[in-house]
Amino acid sequence: MIFFLYTLLLFIQLHTKADKPFCQMMGDPNYPLISKDGDVTIGALFPIRSIETLPSFEFTQKPQLLSCSSVNLRGFRMAQTMIFATDEINNSKSLLPNISIGYRIYDTCGSRLSSVSATMALMNGQEFAAEDTCNGQSPIHAIIGETESSATVILSRTTGPFKIPVISHSATCECLSNRKNYPSFFRTIASDYHQSRALAYIIKHLLVLGGGCEQKKGFVWSTLRNSTEQSLKNFEKWWRQLKKSTAKVIVAFLTSFEMENLLEQLSTENITGHQMIGVEAWITAKSLIGPNSFRVLGGSLGFAVRKIDIEGFADYVTKSFWETAFPCSQRERNLPQYALSCNIYQDLLLLKNYSEDVPEQRYSSNVYKAVYSVANSLHSLLKCKEKKGCEKDLKIEPQQVVEALKRVNFTVKMGDRVLFDSTGATVAQYEVVNWQKDSDGSIQFTPVGCYDASLPPDQRFVLKTENIIWTGGQLEKGRPVCCYDCIPCAEGEISNETDSNNCKQCPREYWSNAEKNKCVLQAIEFLSFTEFMGVVLVFFSLFGVGLTALVAILFYSKKDTPIVKANNSELSLLLLFSLTLCFLCSLTFIGRPTEWSCMLRHSIWNNFCPLYLLCSRENNSCVNGLQGYTSRK
Repeated sequence: MIFFLYTLLLFIQLHTKADKPFCQMMGDPNYPLISKDGDVTIGALFPIRSIETLPSFEFTQKPQLLSCSSVNLRGFRMAQTMIFATDEINNSKSLLPNISIGYRIYDTCGSRLSSVSATMALMNGQEFAAEDTCNGQSPIHAIIGETESSATVILSRTTGPFKIPVISHSATCECLSNRKNYPSFFRTIASDYHQSRALAYIIKHLLVLGGGCEQKKGFVWSTLRNSTEQSLKNFEKWWRQLKKSTAKVIVAFLTSFEMENLLEQLSTENITGHQMIGVEAWITAKSLIGPNSFRVLGGSLGFAVRKIDIEGFADYVTKSFWETAFPCSQRERNLPQYALSCNIYQDLLLLKNYSEDVPEQRYSSNVYKAVYSVANSLHSLLKCKEKKGCEKDLKIEPQQVVEALKRVNFTVKMGDRVLFDSTGATVAQYEVVNWQKDSDGSIQFTPVGCYDASLPPDQRFVLKTENIIWTGGQLEKGRPVCCYDCIPCAEGEISNETDSNNCKQCPREYWSNAEKNKCVLQAIEFLSFTEFMGVVLVFFSLFGVGLTALVAILFYSKKDTPIVKANNSELSLLLLFSLTLCFLCSLTFIGRPTEWSCMLRHSIWNNFCPLYLLCSRENNSCVNGLQGYTSRK
């Protein structure tokens, strides 16, 4: 009954509005948190708040929009970075000189539900668009976001059919490198593929150094890799095995959320004394710092996104941002179309004069590069020239921006070069950080090395071991005392140096002795004619030769008989001759090898034995020949 009434109402609505194009928004519009109009528009999705409050779904009233609370400072700084970069470009005389860039920044609250809702709002058009405006064209030219890989996958799959470019600043999943599934995806951060290779460098380095573990011998590596689909019970199984094992190093390839769960369990189970190796997703996460975290994670080593200072950004977030970009502070402007309420910005206003965290922001530079990548793409598409300006009348499609992004190659003011490879990612550059305690007891992420994939393999990884504080608070000075077990060299290799890292290959015709410290001439072993096996082999060889010769004589003496003629006497004699040489071939493998015996054994074995097998297969024709001879008789 309800379905019938709904269909009837829809039918009436369609016919009562037949004079207008049927294109209207159903439900309440989803407004951006911060926005600005411009000639071109960039969308953005950032987790500015971290707690999402769901509305009532009891169906007794119209569902309200989702609400968010608890400011996520890192997400808020990303939004500020995007606005800062946009203002820089709008004030530039060389980049998009007479074109203004607008933005629509949505708060995803770190929720998939809010993220999908914001994505749909960006794709459907301006929230204040007229009902009869329905041109099928997305009003945005690119989207900056998302922060996490799983959310970015959802975003890219949603926008992919519409060819809208998505540029992420922190999504590192290697799955997003698949250009067939994500042809419009780009990122200003390297994928996990490069981070895995970087981890191999640091593990190899620590295997040589011993990791500063003077009291640990023969330490075992334990690698922990989890995915979003795995449940927490996998962690429980893993740490139970860890308690029983002798592993002293843990390579934790996890997200920050997964690392929080692991840290909680390691603290509860009092599992300490392990050297942790981390990745950019958690190694500099402030959320992991707690009363007992250093007891478990102290001395951790890992790769982090490089910390780059954006000139002028610290002053901007305390002054210009609140005066120009933040809508609630614009008291003189009347914005009824946004239905803004300053109450929803009260938690953000508390950060108005706070900027102490700005130097520690590591992903802001990636957002900055993403905005400039879009601007440079539009600059080429609009045929901009420094003095003449840009051609404003050109209509730019999102697909054109995708193709232009593939060709961008520029350098930002911090000195970093920006270009995308065939997978849509930038060059992998990491900073190696170490969890250390400052003099006041605060935890610091101290740089102790770097990794740059653009350099030659022997120059990519640099680690200053003298600056590292290892687990347990040990400071390594130079090369540590030997704390590893010696592994014997393989057969044919020797090592005649103390504490050598590599073995030497013995020359040809030489072999390693039992102690693997000297190459000795290989002993020649052969089967003698006087040995039992040699005598048996000679007997059967000569017996076979005699039997074959007897058959050959018999064939030759009876060559004019019908049965021999039917079996092709010439081919049969050739077969018997080859068989004789095969029997004699075994005699060449007995006795001390000589140059002649080696040449004979290879010649006879490779030439006459295959000929014998070939003749055996061809001799099947003798059956047909015998039958033909019998029928003629």
